[in-house]
Amino acid sequence: MNSDSDAASAFDPIDFLERAVPVASNDGVEEMRDLLVETLEDAGFDPEIDEAGNTVASKGAAEPDRHLVLNTHIDTVSPHVPFRRDDDVIRGRGSCDAKGPLAALLAAFVAVEPAADARLTLAVTPDEELLSTGAHALDVDGDMYVVGEPTNLDVCTAAKGRFQGTLTLSGVASHAAEPESGVNAVFALEAALAAIRSYDEGRAAHPSLGSATLTPTTVAGGDATNQVPAGCRLVLDRRSVPPESAAEFRDGLESAVREAVPDDVGVSFDLTDRPTPFLEAFATDEDHELVETVAEASRRAGGSGDVRPFTAATEASYFSPAPVVVFGPGVLADEEGAVAHAEREYVRVEDVRTAAAAVTDAAAELVGE
Repeated sequence: MNSDSDAASAFDPIDFLERAVPVASNDGVEEMRDLLVETLEDAGFDPEIDEAGNTVASKGAAEPDRHLVLNTHIDTVSPHVPFRRDDDVIRGRGSCDAKGPLAALLAAFVAVEPAADARLTLAVTPDEELLSTGAHALDVDGDMYVVGEPTNLDVCTAAKGRFQGTLTLSGVASHAAEPESGVNAVFALEAALAAIRSYDEGRAAHPSLGSATLTPTTVAGGDATNQVPAGCRLVLDRRSVPPESAAEFRDGLESAVREAVPDDVGVSFDLTDRPTPFLEAFATDEDHELVETVAEASRRAGGSGDVRPFTAATEASYFSPAPVVVFGPGVLADEEGAVAHAEREYVRVEDVRTAAAAVTDAAAELVGE
């Protein structure tokens, strides 16, 4: 592994970003991963691809006293949006989510030489936008994590989780002309919705994330227009705050609805089946050394250094309860509307350079020589 200053000075995050954004990674990440591996190898590193498709490169002590992990993802949402550069703005799918943040993390990883008792790892996942199988399988045992996402150079210490499940109400079918001979599952939906509206009453808001939300999104019931419906299904979207877990939400919601609907109506609530855990809420103490160091580094580099929650779900939750912050160039939305995941996705060149300088500075202070 080449750790001299030549490799660091030769790496230009903007040059990397201009090569990365044109590479479509919305329907398979192989080509983008090849570019990432090639870039790391050109800088003198020997990255590994694990069985889950994560790209991992490390340097420093094998058994460190301090281990900082720089993480982001290389997949993007569909459709692919072509690359274009307009003066100081780079446009195209992935420019801010999250190839711009990746460029900044790469710059820091290449530049910082760990102290004798420290370790620095770059861990890049392949499917954050889908099921996070890479992050779920990632085993790097970090003490601290910086997760690259578009935060407008703010330091984000917390985010709500996202759970999804289907509430099923079960009745008894009968002829609509004789409704009293059946049990109408759609009628029971009225009481169930009342329980859902009041579900969070009396729960304390999280100090930085605010209150959890519970939103009915789709509903279906009945099989025939002249039949008392024997079943009704309601999909619910939950944006959680610590310390609620997916299992606690499932049990609590089912119990609340069970108490609200008539005894002759069956109640079940099942979380949506998925091969990896839901992205749960996380929160890092704002007084932690990681938070203060990244915030100060951002300010020194020209960023805001503001500390706030992140407004989208992120794989950072898989690394908690270890201290984790979300940080990077770009924005999820601006005054004109959506940016990330939108046709107009972009990132400012200056912000990428600022993020690279900030993460490099912070990494050097946390684990550098």
